[in-house]
Amino acid sequence: MTRTPPPFAGFEWMIAWRYLRARRSEGGVSVMTWISLIGITLAVFALIATLSVRSGFRAEFVDTILGANAHVTVYALASVTENGQMDRTIPDFDAIAAELAVVPGVTRVAPLVRGQVMAAHRGRNAGVEVFGVAPENLRSLPRIADPATSRGDIARFGEGIALGSGVARELGVGIGDRIRLISPDGVKTAFGTSPRVNAYEVTYIFTAGRYDIDRTRAYLPFKEAQSFFNRQGVADEIEVMVQEPERIDLMRMELLKAAGERGQLWTWQDASGGFLRALEVEDNVMFIILSILVLIAAMNIVSGLIMLVKNKGRDIGILRTMGLSEGSILRVFFICGAFTGIIGTAAGVILGSLFALYIDPIFSFVNVAMGGGVWDPSIRGIYALPAELHLRDVLSAVALSLGLSFVVTIFPARRAARMNPVEALRYE
Repeated sequence: MTRTPPPFAGFEWMIAWRYLRARRSEGGVSVMTWISLIGITLAVFALIATLSVRSGFRAEFVDTILGANAHVTVYALASVTENGQMDRTIPDFDAIAAELAVVPGVTRVAPLVRGQVMAAHRGRNAGVEVFGVAPENLRSLPRIADPATSRGDIARFGEGIALGSGVARELGVGIGDRIRLISPDGVKTAFGTSPRVNAYEVTYIFTAGRYDIDRTRAYLPFKEAQSFFNRQGVADEIEVMVQEPERIDLMRMELLKAAGERGQLWTWQDASGGFLRALEVEDNVMFIILSILVLIAAMNIVSGLIMLVKNKGRDIGILRTMGLSEGSILRVFFICGAFTGIIGTAAGVILGSLFALYIDPIFSFVNVAMGGGVWDPSIRGIYALPAELHLRDVLSAVALSLGLSFVVTIFPARRAARMNPVEALRYE
C-alpha cells in the first residue's frame, strides 16, 4: 500500500528552495524575490520605527506632565467678598492638605500660591508664572529636583528663587545673579495700587524637559510668595500627586470628599486630555496607513510567485505526473512565498529595533546633516525625538507582516496546485 507523505515533507522544502534560487535566465524570478524581500523588510522597519517613536513620544510627554505638575489640582469655588470682588483662595489650606494626605494612594500634597509677573535683569524681560511652594515640597518634584539636569543648590531655594532653564536663558542669568520680579498687583494706597518690585537671588536653575515649563516657570518660597502676591494666610490651590496617575478617576470621589464643600478638582487628564486623545487618534491612523504599506509590500510576493508559477509550468506538470498531489504543489509554492515573508519580517524587526535603540545618535546625525534645527522644542514641547521599544509593538508588526504574507501567498499557490498537467506539458 502506498504511503502518503506528511505535509511539508523534506522534498517539498527542497523543491521550494531550488525555486527560490532560480537564475536570472529563468525569467528574473530571483530578482522579484529580492524585491519582495526588500519591500517587506522596509515596511516592517517603518512600522516598528513608527510604533516605537509613538510610544516614546507619549511616554516622554506624560512623564514631563506627571514629573513637574500636579496629578490633581484642588481649588476652591469662587465666593464674593464684602467689597464685591471674587475670591478663589483657600484660607484653611493646612487642614485640607492634611485631609488629602491621608487619602489612600496620595503620595504628595503641597499648597501653592500662583501668579504671573514680569522678570527683569539688565534690560532683558520675560513673562513668568511664579509658583510659591515650601522648600521641602519643591525637593519632592521629580522633574524639578533632578540633579542631573539642574544647576545650583536646591537646598538654598529658601534664600532666593528657582528658575526654569528657558527663563534663565532668556534673561541671561546664572547662579548667584539677582533678578527683579514686577507685579502690577502690589501695594494698595489711597491713590490706587502701585506695582510691587522685589529682587531675588537665583539659587537654582532646573530643566523639566518640557519647553513650555522651562520657558515660563519660576518657584518662590511659599511664605515669600504669599507676601509678594498679597496672599497672607491663604493659598491659591493645593497640588496632589498619587501613586497611579493613570487611574486618577477612581480616586476622584475620595479626593472631593477630602477637599471639602468648596473644593473642586482639575486632574492632569483634564488639562492634557485633548492632546492625549489627539495622539491616540494619530496612532490609530498611522498604524492603518503603515499596515497598508505592509500589504503593498506583501503584494510583491504575489507578483513573484505568479512569475514563478508561469516559469515552472513544465516542472509542475512533471511533478504531477510523478505522483505529487495538489496539496504538495500548493505547499511548495506556499513555502516559497512564506519564506520570503519570514526573512523580510525578521530583517525588518532587526532594523526597526536597532533604530529604536540607537535613535539618539541617528537623530544627531540627521540634525547635523540637515544643518540643525530639525527639531523645534517650542513647537513639539520636548527637546528630542524619543523612542521606546515595546514587545507588544514588535509582536503586532510581526503578526501583521506574517499574516499578510501567508494570506497573499495562498492564491498563487492554489493556482499552481490546480494547473492541469496535460495542459502544462502539451507544448513541451
